[in-house]
Amino acid sequence: MTIEVQELSADDWLVWRDLRLAALAEAPAAFGSRLADWTDASEDRWRARLELPGARNAVVRLDGTPVGMASGVPGDEEGVVELISMWVAPDGRGRGVGDRLMRQIEEWARADGAHALELAVADGNDPARKLYLRHGYFDTDKPGDLMPDGVRHEIVMRKQL
Repeated sequence: MTIEVQELSADDWLVWRDLRLAALAEAPAAFGSRLADWTDASEDRWRARLELPGARNAVVRLDGTPVGMASGVPGDEEGVVELISMWVAPDGRGRGVGDRLMRQIEEWARADGAHALELAVADGNDPARKLYLRHGYFDTDKPGDLMPDGVRHEIVMRKQL
């Protein structure tokens, strides 16, 4: 089994699109975005997502097949990078893909001089929360965004670097 990480540019928008649509279809309760918001998105919109200022986007390939994704984007606070859009396909789960994505975003954040990482996880997404705890994240008292279901809020987690 070979695990490879690829940093994406806007020219890789098709890879990102395919994974993101699969993520939103497979785990709709895990994300603040909805599949319907992205299904008919233009190439320009997908490229713009990969060109967010200061963002770095990763895809993990398992034996050549893309099975995981994550982004690190500048947070609201100076020196904080936010981990967003994290997802691992069912075929990649339990095979180290999530761990590799977490390490990659952390490496980039450190290289960019960040002192902390933050993320938001959907309340009830216990497998993801366990992964984050394993990587040194802890719950904060920051209020998370309201999820699309209009009931649950995200849990904001943080890791000091």
